[in-house]
Amino acid sequence: MKQPQLLSPEWEDYELIDSGDFEKLERFGRTITRRPEPQAIWHKSLGEEEWGRMATASFQRESGSEERGRWRLKPHQPEQWRISHRVGDKRITMRLGLTSFKHVGIFPEQASNWEFIYESVLSLKGGDNHRPKVLNMFAYTGGASLAAAAAGAEVTHVDSVKQCITWARENMEESHLEGIRWVVEDALKFARREVKRGHRYEGIILDPPAYGRGPEGEKWVLEQNIAEMLSLSAEMLSPGGFLVLNLYSMGLSATLAKSAMNQLIPSPSFEQFGELYFTDRSGKALPLGVYYRCKK
Repeated sequence: MKQPQLLSPEWEDYELIDSGDFEKLERFGRTITRRPEPQAIWHKSLGEEEWGRMATASFQRESGSEERGRWRLKPHQPEQWRISHRVGDKRITMRLGLTSFKHVGIFPEQASNWEFIYESVLSLKGGDNHRPKVLNMFAYTGGASLAAAAAGAEVTHVDSVKQCITWARENMEESHLEGIRWVVEDALKFARREVKRGHRYEGIILDPPAYGRGPEGEKWVLEQNIAEMLSLSAEMLSPGGFLVLNLYSMGLSATLAKSAMNQLIPSPSFEQFGELYFTDRSGKALPLGVYYRCKK
């Protein structure tokens, strides 16, 4: 059996400065954020005074809430700003912003997957003008969509939150890209319809949350719905196509993702799985989710 592989991308505009006591201190461009991190179970390496001095935006949970809260900003700290990242020989730009759910509009560890997506699309294109069709579901603000489009794919970007679609479109325009089709819909409902219509894709990207709601109140629970979603995705994936799966829920492993996909695609031509992580300045490696990649 293949062994899991750990991946940590290199960034100019991002750095994990410190982590511990269920928090992380990060640099996004010139902005330094302080926000909760449930997997940082160790102690911080820097003192509280240093954290307070360095952080220009600090997230504070609302009383009684695990997710919602508000940001406390230092003077002159904007609520929105931009960072960029080189994927292949292209540079993508993303607008960041401080949300009430502690997110900022990007998961920087996903840059490892963006490289794989970019190279996979280039390989599918070959030397002609073919534009591989790529489907990105639970697509959020579109980092993976931008990577696929930058390589020349025809991308379908699906998310249930209209504001995320608007945000992703802005990122596309900031990156001087085009060729992305925007769909505001429940991902599972969309996948069921695509399978019935016999539609196929040469690349499928899945980044499901633990819990979520569709635009019409459809309920998504990862443990209950992921098996059907993976089955539908395997049906939609063309021979020779690639699939990328991300899982963030604590307790779910890369081996679990591999086992689930191997039942659906038993003999992939390529397969890789493991953890995504960043290491802070003191050398503590913070796991930030698991991934599975394959080519059919």
